[in-house]
Amino acid sequence: MTCYIVTFQTNSEDSRNRVREALKEYSSYCPIHNYCWAVRTEEKAKEIRDKIKGILETGERVFVIRSGTEAAWFNSYSEKNNKWLKENL
Repeated sequence: MTCYIVTFQTNSEDSRNRVREALKEYSSYCPIHNYCWAVRTEEKAKEIRDKIKGILETGERVFVIRSGTEAAWFNSYSEKNNKWLKENL
C-alpha cells in the first residue's frame, strides 16, 4: 500500500464533511489538519483525486501527492495520529 497526502479547499462545512467521509472509506487514514489527510491505499493518486473531485462543488479544490521519504510536523491531533504518521509517512 502507498501513503498519499490529500489536501482540499472547500466552500462550506457540508462539503468538507463529504470529503472527510469519503476519506474515511479508506482502510487506513489519518487527519493531519482540517483540510489535509493522509490515506493508505492501492489506488493511484488520480483515482483518489477523481473520487474526491466527484463530490466537490464548483470552485473547490483537491490535491493528491504520494508521500515521500521525509516528513516533519508539529502538534498533531493526538498521540494516536502522531503514531500513525510516524509509521506511515
